[in-house]
Amino acid sequence: MILVESSIELVPESIWSHPAILSTARRRRRKPGEIILDKSIHYYAMKSLANFEKRGRPDIVHISLLNALGSPLNKKGLLKLYIHTINELIIFIDPRTRIPRNYNRFVGLFEQLLKYGKVPPGAGEPLLYVKEMNLRSLLTEIGSECLILLSEEGVKANPDRVVEEAYNTGCAIGIGCFPHGSFSETTYSLARSIYSIYPEVLEAWIVVSRIIEACERLYRVYDE
Repeated sequence: MILVESSIELVPESIWSHPAILSTARRRRRKPGEIILDKSIHYYAMKSLANFEKRGRPDIVHISLLNALGSPLNKKGLLKLYIHTINELIIFIDPRTRIPRNYNRFVGLFEQLLKYGKVPPGAGEPLLYVKEMNLRSLLTEIGSECLILLSEEGVKANPDRVVEEAYNTGCAIGIGCFPHGSFSETTYSLARSIYSIYPEVLEAWIVVSRIIEACERLYRVYDE
């Protein structure tokens, strides 16, 4: 499973000098480029950024990770989860990683990750690490034959059908982890299939949970 175009990043240099950014940096005792961009406190600073509507929502990533990594599927060792960020970074996640439930602690963890490239910073085998890599390169690296995207613009299909196709074709399943807008044309070009699992727009973490539940049914996780 890949959280695609995820809305998590450090504050871009172009808005370091904005009062809202400087205020947060002073309060956190960090440099402007060492803090996570968050629309709830940096809204006015962000308005000049490209793709403004898709950025500054690390909370979406936080809740999605809690859902995925805390699932029975992951506890059974049957889930591989990756984060593809909106600015083309890939975050690799050890399935044993325990994401902080507290949002502020989560933000601090990911600030450390994006600053040093891995967590813990000096670890030979980190729980989390980052590579500058696009989505196509990630698919190649993990040996996935293709990508199935979930989007409200896709063909209607239930989660079991989506998971069965992924299982039979060797595709990764991509779930958008941003608040508004559509996938980029580059992302769409990588998709073998595009599905919608519900007639209305769903939050990313709800889609994550439904796909994981379908995987658990396929792998008969509860039959053991």
